[in-house]
Amino acid sequence: MSLRSANIERIDGGLFDVLVVGAGINGAVSAAALAGRGASVALIDRGDFGGFTSQESSNLVWGGFKYLENYELPLVFGLCRSRNRLMKAYADNIKEIGFLAALDHSSPYKPWFAGLGATAYWGIGLFGTERPHLYDAEEVKAQEPVIDTSDVRGAIEYRDAYLVDNDSRFVFSFVRSAVEAGAAVANYVELTSAKRIGDRWVCHLRDTDTGAEITTAARVVVNAAGPFVDDLNSSWDLRTEHRIVCSKGIHLVVPRLTTTHHDRVLAFFDDTQRLFYVIPMGRRSVIGTTDTRVDSPYTEVTDEDRHFLLDQINARLDLPTPLTPDDVIAERCGVRPLVVRRGGGDQVDADWTSLSRKHEIERDDQRAVVTVLGGKLTDCLNVGEEVAAEVEHLGIPLEKDLANWYGEPAAQTRAEFFRQARLMRLDALRTKPDTEPLSDRLWRRYGRRAFDLLEAIRADPAMGEDVMGSADYLRAELYTAAEHEMVVTLDDFMRRRSKIDLVVRDEDIDDSDGLREVARILFGADADRRLADYHAQKHRPPHHGSEREPAPDPAS
Repeated sequence: MSLRSANIERIDGGLFDVLVVGAGINGAVSAAALAGRGASVALIDRGDFGGFTSQESSNLVWGGFKYLENYELPLVFGLCRSRNRLMKAYADNIKEIGFLAALDHSSPYKPWFAGLGATAYWGIGLFGTERPHLYDAEEVKAQEPVIDTSDVRGAIEYRDAYLVDNDSRFVFSFVRSAVEAGAAVANYVELTSAKRIGDRWVCHLRDTDTGAEITTAARVVVNAAGPFVDDLNSSWDLRTEHRIVCSKGIHLVVPRLTTTHHDRVLAFFDDTQRLFYVIPMGRRSVIGTTDTRVDSPYTEVTDEDRHFLLDQINARLDLPTPLTPDDVIAERCGVRPLVVRRGGGDQVDADWTSLSRKHEIERDDQRAVVTVLGGKLTDCLNVGEEVAAEVEHLGIPLEKDLANWYGEPAAQTRAEFFRQARLMRLDALRTKPDTEPLSDRLWRRYGRRAFDLLEAIRADPAMGEDVMGSADYLRAELYTAAEHEMVVTLDDFMRRRSKIDLVVRDEDIDDSDGLREVARILFGADADRRLADYHAQKHRPPHHGSEREPAPDPAS
């Protein structure tokens, strides 16, 4: 029996303290926090873990420097504290990084004033990063020659952090923590109806992969459905004080643009006076993001979006040839679920771009529902702790929070892994230039499970070979994903457990022998069908949110 099937069997007919609906970052961290403190938890998502909003982020862990413009000091302080905690708890996954913000004559702030703001930001962040720096135009060119400094007055460099791997894999780390603490979790399981009967919710579910009908019960429901929280609450006639509005943001993945510091973010003000970035992603660069108000969570990259970002970056970089749509390797498009008070429509219209990524958590005592609205990756630990507090208030007893539901394994465990990797000369297996050591990569991605990978490679050296030459994934990693990571569709692996679809061109993936082997390892006898589904999905017209079509997974 697969891990997913075993979890669905546990959910079917079970009675849990808490059912968490939605396995984006908010749902995953809520499940980890609750299970880690002794609650019996079920976590479901009608799509994949981290498969909607949470897979479209900037991969940044930051305190919200731009929120200083609106004097949201408590929000910035809270985000910076959360950033500092995450950097400490996930030292191999979340790295400090510099943001070099070039300021030209059209920028809204002069360099000296931006420097004051960067210093204040450093202080608000409790000096948890390296100090900021102020550069003149000549120093900017020396720092990063690709920047066109012909109109640049100067720059500031402040510090935040970023995810070395992708956002969805970070979400999955909390799912894995929840499982290790005893939670029953399942992707592609949809909540079709729920009714409060006596002291519990009776919930009818459907496995969207097999069509099987499931029934479960829970004393408390956590609504962590991201941009879909209002729809889910409405189905229960439950009304919160806040609601969600959506802002569309896009990112374009292109060949690496930076020429010196490949672990630095470049920041610019676009023609609308909004910051956008060039963010490192391995051997690629990610340009984004935009900010467009939309009425639906279902979005797509338009030609206008694409050309706007390319025009903005071409005007600010000194490239050998301007970027064109042909240079775009992959695109990311999603919505930010922004929180506003009900009845505040006029204010939303007036101050659209000033809305921040704060979160609100509301509790309905009568129906025993906790709703998580808004939020972002950076704030995830706070969300987990606050959800646990609200669930405890609803009468679910929790153990003392020992902060053991998040973070990487202990330093001694890490040291032992690297000792074993060194003795077996693991890093010598990698000969490709400009790639990180295998030991670093495997430890970061798998933690304690990386020991199993070492054992597999010892037993069969073929397990240490790359399955797809340009994708940087070992054969042993595929077998681990098949057994432990609840991969249901090929897209789950290519887009979320890994970031292959984000950094490798489609033509280098399609119909390759490597892709066929990936499908065979993941799905065995079902490989051909899953491979056909993957190709069909990639060439399907963009989804516009028709009510007759199945909605994507609710993820925060």
